[in-house]
Amino acid sequence: MVQQVETDHVGPRVEPPAPRRTRHRVRAVAMTAYAALLLVWIELLGIPNDTLQVFLWLWVGTIAWNIEAPARSHLRFLRDWWLPVLGLVVYFYSRGLTDELGLPVHIQMPITVDEWLGGGVTPTERLQDALCGDPCVKDSEPRFYDLLLTTVYASHFLAGLTIAAVLWVRSRTEWLMWMRRYLGINFGALVVYILYPMAPPWMASEEGYMGEVTRITSRGWSDIGLDRIDLILQGVGNPVAAMPSLHAGIAYLIAMYAVARLRTPWRWLVVLYPLAMSFALVYFAEHYVIDIVAGAVLAGLVMVAAAAWERRRAAVETTS
Repeated sequence: MVQQVETDHVGPRVEPPAPRRTRHRVRAVAMTAYAALLLVWIELLGIPNDTLQVFLWLWVGTIAWNIEAPARSHLRFLRDWWLPVLGLVVYFYSRGLTDELGLPVHIQMPITVDEWLGGGVTPTERLQDALCGDPCVKDSEPRFYDLLLTTVYASHFLAGLTIAAVLWVRSRTEWLMWMRRYLGINFGALVVYILYPMAPPWMASEEGYMGEVTRITSRGWSDIGLDRIDLILQGVGNPVAAMPSLHAGIAYLIAMYAVARLRTPWRWLVVLYPLAMSFALVYFAEHYVIDIVAGAVLAGLVMVAAAAWERRRAAVETTS
C-alpha cells in the first residue's frame, strides 16, 4: 500500500495507513449511544457552548464513529487538534480583554449608516416593531420564528468546529484547509475588536443614542427550556466586540467554503445559512447591518488570503 503524504503546519509528513473501518452495525449502536448521552447532558446542564467543551464532545463523537479503531488512532485527534484549540482559547480570552485597553468605544457611526440603509430608521428598530411584539421584551411570549432564529444564532458556537470534525474524519487535508480559514477569521476579527471597539444596538439603545430596541437573544428557547452553557471557559465576554460580526463572518465563511469546495448544484442552498444568521442578528439587536457587511467582507478576505497562501506553498513544494 502506498502511504499518503500530507502537508500541515509542521511540514511534510507521511501519514500512517488509515485504521480499519468500523462495521456499520457497530457504528450505528455507538453513535446512538453518543447521541443519547449528549441529549442527557443537554437536558441536565445545557447545550455545549465553549470551545473546550465542544472540542471534547466532538472528540467523543469521532471515537463513536470509528469505535473499532485502535486507541492510537483516537489519540491522533488530540495530536492534530491541540494547537488550533489552544489558539481558539487564546482568542477567547484575548477578546474578553480588549475592552480593558481604554480605547474609546464607537457608537454613532453604525447608527448613522444603518439609519441611511433603513430610510431614516435602523433595520433593527423596524424588525422589532414588526415582529417582536408590544412591548418588545426578552421575557414576552416567543413566536415560532423566535425559536428558529435563536437556533440559527446558537449554531454559531457549534457549526465551525463541527464542520472541522467531519472534515478531520473524512480528509485531513480538507481539515487543515478549513482550520486555516476558521482560525484566520477569528484572529482577524480580534484585531479589529482591539482597534475599533464598538457598541452593539442594544447597548446604544440603553445609553440613549438610538430608538428603543431590546436584546432578545435566546427568547425562542424559553418555552422549551433550552439554554447554552459555558462549562469550562467561563466569565469572559466583551460587549463592545461588535465590529465585525463574527457570527455573520463565520456563517458567510461556511457558505463560501462550501460553494468553493462542493460540486453539487445543491451547494448554493447553504447561502441561506448566512442570510438567516444576518436576519437573526439584526432582529435580536446583537448587530447592525454594517457589522454584518464587515463580517462578510472579512470572510471573503480570509478565503482569498488562505487560497493564495496555499497556492504559493504548493508551488514552492513542487519546485523544491
